[in-house]
Amino acid sequence: MKKSLVKTLKIFAALVFIASALFLCCGFTGRLPRGVTVNGTDVGGMTINAAKSALRKGVEDSLKQKRLRICADERVYEYSYPEIDYKDGFTDALLSIRKSGDYLAPVHYFLNGAEEIATNICADHSRPAVEPYANFNTAGEAFTYFQGSDGVECDRAKLLDDISSSLNGDFQDVRICTHTVTRAETVEDVKARTKRLYSFTTYFDADNTDRSSNIRLAAQKINGTVIESGGTFSFNKTVGARTEENGFKSAKIIENGKFVQGVGGGVCQVSTTLYNAALLSGLGIEEYHPHSLQVSYVAPSRDAMVSGNYFDLKFKNNRKTPVYIRVNCTLNSVCCTVYGEEDGYSYSFSSKVIASLPRPEPVVVQGDEDKIISYGREGTESEGYLIKQRGGEEISELIRKDKYPAVADVIQQAQETEQTDEP
Repeated sequence: MKKSLVKTLKIFAALVFIASALFLCCGFTGRLPRGVTVNGTDVGGMTINAAKSALRKGVEDSLKQKRLRICADERVYEYSYPEIDYKDGFTDALLSIRKSGDYLAPVHYFLNGAEEIATNICADHSRPAVEPYANFNTAGEAFTYFQGSDGVECDRAKLLDDISSSLNGDFQDVRICTHTVTRAETVEDVKARTKRLYSFTTYFDADNTDRSSNIRLAAQKINGTVIESGGTFSFNKTVGARTEENGFKSAKIIENGKFVQGVGGGVCQVSTTLYNAALLSGLGIEEYHPHSLQVSYVAPSRDAMVSGNYFDLKFKNNRKTPVYIRVNCTLNSVCCTVYGEEDGYSYSFSSKVIASLPRPEPVVVQGDEDKIISYGREGTESEGYLIKQRGGEEISELIRKDKYPAVADVIQQAQETEQTDEP
């Protein structure tokens, strides 16, 4: 029994001795075995901390001699230590070493703020595509067209990958990678959206200067109007109040079936001309009003009277692209032209007189002499048809019925004076 106990104690003592020896050789001293190199640097016999310091110094001394160059066209972006930094795996590698030999420990290089740097470089060398476009002119050629240009886009993700590959490789130059951003449209696409849809012209007496002035002023206020898709044009809102303060003059207007003086006379010729251009361009007429007398500058059922805030001309752009309006005057004419994208139809208008209303008996008034104060006219009942054509198919649609009353002549007769014999 005693012999067995003694034997056990001896074995235990031997194990303790061996463990102590190993502790003294490695753990206690904390030194690496002789003949150890890490990443080519001799760290044999060093403590772990000393070995880490030596390895890191070697990395930093080497890094201070290196440059990262990012080349973009003729411009070069250059970075060095400490903008270039690193992470290492020295601690884990050194703690795992148990014998002499050549070891490798991971070192990963990175550029501080690489995400922001890549973003800024790409912003410097990218440009968006500029789509073709047109400028709308109020005189001369209706549109000035611009071709636009393709864009350039820098591949930011690839730039970041190339930076990392360079830093963890041979520090080779990095070149940014760009690709062309092609325009989505051509100038022909823009031209297709700015075609002349219809022009309508009426004529006036240039010698009637006040009326001509009102026509020109109203035309000027409308000229250059752009109606966006789904938008509605209002004549009264665009032209404004017909007042002397707004530059309008007094001229003949039609009021309650009579020609009388009124500020803004002649403006209805502009609204009528525009009404026909809009109607024959396929726009949606939302509001119009006939005159109380038939006018001379258009056929029956083709007029559109405006007055005050209560009688307006309104039409809607029922297309998916803008509509453009030009209103220009010559010496004795006003022309309204509508531009936009065709809807596939061609339009025409048919005015039909369905009845003639006889002129009433003349109205006789007394005066100083015999003369005709105003000429009357026959009345008219008419219908207006909008005709749409496409692919050989024709649709005729009755869009309005109008009645223009007859007007009697107004004749002045001289009063008869009683004659007496004087002695």
